[in-house]
Amino acid sequence: MIKIRYVLIIFFCFFFITVSAQKYKKPQNLPRYDLKKLHFGFTLGVNSLDFRIKKDDSFLSNDSLYVLQSQKQNGFNLGIVSNLRLDKYFDLRFIPALVFGERHLSYSFNDTLTNTIINQKKKIESTLLDFPIYIKYKSERYNNFRTYVLSGFKYSLDIASQDNIDDQGDEIVKLKKNDIMLEIGFGIDFYLEYFKFSPQIKLSYGLINLLSKDDAVYSNSISHLKTNGWMLSFTFE
Repeated sequence: MIKIRYVLIIFFCFFFITVSAQKYKKPQNLPRYDLKKLHFGFTLGVNSLDFRIKKDDSFLSNDSLYVLQSQKQNGFNLGIVSNLRLDKYFDLRFIPALVFGERHLSYSFNDTLTNTIINQKKKIESTLLDFPIYIKYKSERYNNFRTYVLSGFKYSLDIASQDNIDDQGDEIVKLKKNDIMLEIGFGIDFYLEYFKFSPQIKLSYGLINLLSKDDAVYSNSISHLKTNGWMLSFTFE
């Protein structure tokens, strides 16, 4: 499983190597690119989704359920970039994306008949339509690269949500379709001969409780389920 600290280390190493390589002035690629009022592109990348769990009060009084925890899983995403230039340093960006993700909830139960621990895992797959809006703040361009930070929020629709289905005794953990997240990220714009290439990493913080409560032990032991995640993406504009 990809660890975010390894991603950050690789990202920063890549950044410092690039800065060292562009130590001296060079001819600029795409010199008038940033004067465009509107431009488009596409993005693809990988993600890692997780849950922030708040346990229900019944969890403490449940003698059979010992452990409840979330396990992050990796997925991938692709999207379309629309960028509106606001001024020299600020852009408004809209990047609708299709995100394939997965999360696991792990439970450990005590079987009172045999006095043994039974481990069970609930796999939750999500297919998300993301509609994020960001403000992007750019540094000065140096040779053929510049750094940037961005922040904003996004509405996320889970088209694979099983909120309203009949689980027919399978006791699945149901999630609501709609989510709102805050996001912050940073990246580097590289101006190549024919296009701009931008690796970036974003962190997501969900605001909405996604749990669709029912009477199953897998759900009623939880009070709140909210999204955590990060996304490493590569943008071509």
